[in-house]
Amino acid sequence: MKPLAILGGTFDPVHIGHLCVAWEASELLDAEVHLLPASVPPHRPPPIASAEQRVAMLRAALAGQHRLQLDLRELERAGPSYSVDTLEALRAEHGDRPLVLLMGADAFAGLLTWHRWQRLFELAHLGVFARPGFEAAWPAELDEAVQGRRATLDDDWRHHPAGRVLPLDVTPLEVSATRIRSLLAQGRSPRYLLPERLVDTPGLLDAYRAGQE
Repeated sequence: MKPLAILGGTFDPVHIGHLCVAWEASELLDAEVHLLPASVPPHRPPPIASAEQRVAMLRAALAGQHRLQLDLRELERAGPSYSVDTLEALRAEHGDRPLVLLMGADAFAGLLTWHRWQRLFELAHLGVFARPGFEAAWPAELDEAVQGRRATLDDDWRHHPAGRVLPLDVTPLEVSATRIRSLLAQGRSPRYLLPERLVDTPGLLDAYRAGQE
């Protein structure tokens, strides 16, 4: 059975950086990848676009392919979107299937601030990819926690449901949702930073345009 990898986020809006990471991770891991839009992100301000608007953008972005799938469980669950809760639900559904939580190196460096962060290693492998412009040493407690967990994609991690930290060599695209929202608010076009369907479908990006409700 192929591993299942998940990429969470506000996707406010979803852009080519998100999709590139998800697509290349699917190739590198030979995995099914689910994109999970957060309802109430615990580590950042609430999204500008509504849940319905973000889902519409994701559906448009993912149309026409089958490798990446949309998973709405965090929007359907009340309360903060904690990764540990999502992974516990997925583990209950998928048994011993390998699960991979995808995250940037910046998020991984801050893992000690995550809700029940030690439990993540029991539930999934962590697939960590570089973030452009981010270089920082891990805290000592995190470095100690990953001792013995580091693996390469050529190791036998697929034979284990969880517990490894996997480096992922994906294309480092420096694309910012904040920048995209700023361009739209100024009446400018973020074409080539977004999937073509988002730019060309009327109404999808109205949440970020000045004067739109």
